[in-house]
This record gives sequence, C-alpha cells and structure tokens, in this order.
Amino acid sequence: MFTGIVTDIGDIRNLERRGDLRARIGTRYDTRSIDIGASIACAGVCLTVVQLGPDWFEVEISAETLDKTNVGGWSVGDRVNLERALKVGDELGGHIVSGHIDGLATIVEMRPEGDSVRYTFDAPHALARFIAPKGSVALDGTSLTVNEVDGTRFGVNIIPHTQEVTTWGGSKAGDKVNLEIDTLARYVARLAEMQG
Repeated sequence: MFTGIVTDIGDIRNLERRGDLRARIGTRYDTRSIDIGASIACAGVCLTVVQLGPDWFEVEISAETLDKTNVGGWSVGDRVNLERALKVGDELGGHIVSGHIDGLATIVEMRPEGDSVRYTFDAPHALARFIAPKGSVALDGTSLTVNEVDGTRFGVNIIPHTQEVTTWGGSKAGDKVNLEIDTLARYVARLAEMQG
C-alpha cells in the first residue's frame, strides 16, 4: 500500500527485454534499507525489487503491466515518481493507493492558475464514473484532489511544491499518465451495482 506522496524522483538507467522488461532505476533512497522483494511505486505502478546496487534498484515488469500502463513508453534517462511502501505508523498524507493502475488518462490542457497549474485530463470512458469532484485520484503515483468533472474529463490543480518534487514540472499536453481510481469509489460503485 502507498499514499500517493512521492518521496523521490528516479531516473531510468537501463531497460532490458528478457521474458519481461527489466528496468534499472536510479534513486536517492538508501538502498541498504531496501529488501529484495520490496514493493516500490514507480510512476504509480507497484513493482517488486529484484536486484539492488549502491544508488539503484531493478524491477521486472510483466507484459500485463506494459499493456495497461505508460511503462512501455519508458526510455533511458526518463524520470519517474517513486514512493516506498507504507509502513505501519507512517503518516498517511495522501490517500490509500494500491499501485494497481486502472488505465491511462491523457493530459488535454495545462494552464496557469495563480501559482499553480490547472491540468485537464481525459479518462477512459469505463473509469470516468469513478471520478468525482473533491474525490481523490492517483496520477503517475501522485495523490491529487479532483476539482471538477465533465463527462470523461476532469481537472486538478498542481501546486508549485508538487511540480518541483515530482515529475509534473516536466509534463505536457498529450502525455499519457497512469490513473488509479480511489479504492473507496470502486467499492461504492460495486455495492450500488449489487443493490440495483
């Protein structure tokens, strides 16, 4: 489990196709404190650490993950949001995030709004019903509050701090981002289906 509070920006150092894709990701984390088998959210995708170095870790990425996320578009040198798994007693600053991506949202527009940037996204039709004003979404691993919803489009504000400590400062219209809907929204919808 994660919170959607990004704690490092990693850099893709190597990509190797085997049966799956293996990625080496540079990090500022103290890798001596990471165990083989640990989960790290990389651009919001929960991935398992399979090898460690002094300032990097490696993960293996299945075909299913490549199909459902933006990971298949990674290139050496790309930067990715990182978050280590939540530990009992850690502050829950964002919202409960599983790292299981539901689909890809597309950045439709970005415009300044005060010191922040207002982003408008287009979500897949099947996921749009789970996105509500003042609800939470995780986008590329970042916990964000939805400002408004119009059909499959929704908007969020990203404050200057978040732009600086995540990859959002380098994003542009047309980018595809990993979307994880709020777990609570998923269960509420399922309950409504069962009662309907």
